[in-house]
Amino acid sequence: MRFQFTAIFTLLLLNTLASSFGSNNPKKIHHRSSSSSYSSRIPFVVSSGGATNHAFGTATTTSSSTTTRMSASSAAAVEEEVTSENLELLSERGKNAILSLIESDVDGIQRHVYGDWPESGIEDEGKKQLAEQLADLDSSYPGGIATYTSKARILLKESADGTNPFEEYEAVVPEGETLSYDGEGTMSFSEAEQLGIEGMSGVAFVLVAGGLGERLGYSGIKLSLETNLCTEASYLQVYIKYIKAMQYMARKKTGRDDIRIPLVIMTSGDTDMPTRQLLKDNDNFGMDEDMVSIVMQDKVPALKDGNAALALDDSNRWSIQTKPHGHGDVHHLLFREGIVDKWEKEGRTHVVFLQDTNALVINSVLPVLGVSISKGFHMNSICIPRLAGEAAGAIARLEHKSDPSKSLVINVEYNQLDPLLRSQGDCKGDVADPSTGYSPYPGNANNIVIELGSYAKTLRGEDQGVVLEFVNPKYKDETRTDFKKPTRLECMMQDIPKLFQKELGNSVNIGFTMFDRWFTFSPAKNSLESGVEDVEKGNNAPGTMSSAESDKYIQNQRKMKFSGVDVPVDDINDLVPVAGIPVTSGPRIVLCPAFAVSQEEILEKIQGDDNKITKRSSLVLEGHHLSIKNLDLDGALVIRTGDDTHVSVDGLKVQNKGWELKENEAGTEYPETVAIRGYTMTKHETREYLLYDPGSFVIGEDGEVKKIE
Repeated sequence: MRFQFTAIFTLLLLNTLASSFGSNNPKKIHHRSSSSSYSSRIPFVVSSGGATNHAFGTATTTSSSTTTRMSASSAAAVEEEVTSENLELLSERGKNAILSLIESDVDGIQRHVYGDWPESGIEDEGKKQLAEQLADLDSSYPGGIATYTSKARILLKESADGTNPFEEYEAVVPEGETLSYDGEGTMSFSEAEQLGIEGMSGVAFVLVAGGLGERLGYSGIKLSLETNLCTEASYLQVYIKYIKAMQYMARKKTGRDDIRIPLVIMTSGDTDMPTRQLLKDNDNFGMDEDMVSIVMQDKVPALKDGNAALALDDSNRWSIQTKPHGHGDVHHLLFREGIVDKWEKEGRTHVVFLQDTNALVINSVLPVLGVSISKGFHMNSICIPRLAGEAAGAIARLEHKSDPSKSLVINVEYNQLDPLLRSQGDCKGDVADPSTGYSPYPGNANNIVIELGSYAKTLRGEDQGVVLEFVNPKYKDETRTDFKKPTRLECMMQDIPKLFQKELGNSVNIGFTMFDRWFTFSPAKNSLESGVEDVEKGNNAPGTMSSAESDKYIQNQRKMKFSGVDVPVDDINDLVPVAGIPVTSGPRIVLCPAFAVSQEEILEKIQGDDNKITKRSSLVLEGHHLSIKNLDLDGALVIRTGDDTHVSVDGLKVQNKGWELKENEAGTEYPETVAIRGYTMTKHETREYLLYDPGSFVIGEDGEVKKIE
């Protein structure tokens, strides 16, 4: 039987020695060379359009990435391919890279790279460029190019053969927790949040940010995109302000002013310098410079066929095409740079991993941390209810049919889940639970909380954090031999459970925490045009910048309603189309991290029983010591206060022209940041309070600011 899985062939490295996926701190970039040999295991293999798997078998590969030792016959063979005159053009590292490639290429698969070079004096700069690039690629991958292509050939063959990766497994619903903001669920939301608040001083954050905004129709880095037009705060600003607010709360709760919460950002070659510039231009958004670190991943060679032949650039014979390796690099980078060791010495307890353009996720950090502490989870995935057949990964427990020690909880991609479920039980596949209308398998939001002690132990194992890899070739036809375009090995952050299982054995404890979608999940990932197409097909979650912004406002509508405010709350039927995307018509509410990062804070700061906000209103609140009582808002209001400024708003009435969205005019050119939303915001009239002086102040019904002596 040929199983129709989209190419996810995974390969687990067992003995990776020091490697270099390119890393650095904010001030310095450096690269390290890898060692020459390791052994690898194939633990989990899935394929494109037909996957096979020797699911947890073992394969061993040896390569030399920096040193070449050749016999006389080998040297003669090399001379036949590259003349001594051409070799003399190259640097020592470039020469070694060429010789290593030739020596390992016993079948001549890579001859198009090193063969048929013109004589010395012709295109010499191109030869040097190619050799240096090969040296870089060789040193940046554990085991070098020979290891990379050897693994790729195994995975590509499995893909072409269409092996079933789950023959030895059955999927069952894993154990986890379900939390609801209104208090319902398998565990009390407030209880989980309180446990998270108690443990937040021991947290470190990792932000995976290797991608550009091309899918969104934006040429810059996604972290620089504005999360909303009310405040124009970028994603990176929102994440850092949240970490700072969490740090402020931890200091307040413990009375310790020495608590500092660090952030590591993983960049790629495409995003590294723009990310650094964004931080520099904004003074790290107020974060201490030594609390922000950057590690950079390298790209890997693109492969042009099932033999794992390196793909040369279509327009430059002296350049190899490269592609991103995936956010799974983050674990190895954190280990190799000594960051995890440093955190452990500092007494930190948990690491929170975030993706780059899902601003809603920050709401779930504290309760998820609380669940992790309560349940002793080594890894806890943030999840959402998943529609059956939805193009989103799911968390499942894979039970091994004959060896329970091989069972594990792990992410299963949507195109793997349905074929797996069709091969077991009632054979109905990925269908909804009639009692809930959702799949019984929780949807993976790709944000995780990991317990640091078990994480450090796992990273110190022989794999050193190098996670499962997979390949996803797009074939030209049913012969499954030629690709539509070059492919490469990839890896994903959420595939680390296999390493946990290997190092911790049966004691590994991996679970999930599920929230309502409105509370934690609305990523910006698709262009306006593709979002409109999805909406026309009946998709209620188009994943555009406009839908992400709208969902942020709706989330805060719900929070304010929960705290007792008389405020309209939109559901799916209340949304209005703007540029083809259904969005809320208001109110547009932004509760900045400094105002509240927890439900507890919102309930403390929203006071009185006569707070009213009309549908056409816009509201921005920011300030650790800002409280709102009996506000009557019909228009636009902005209140921002300093860290040592105490402000009480009591009975304030605001009515003005406010703000409105205006859809972009067809045929008019707009900047990218405007075009990707499909609208602008016109701020007709605003009541604004910017109070940063230390002291206590009150804003009453007349709107005057009065200092309390």
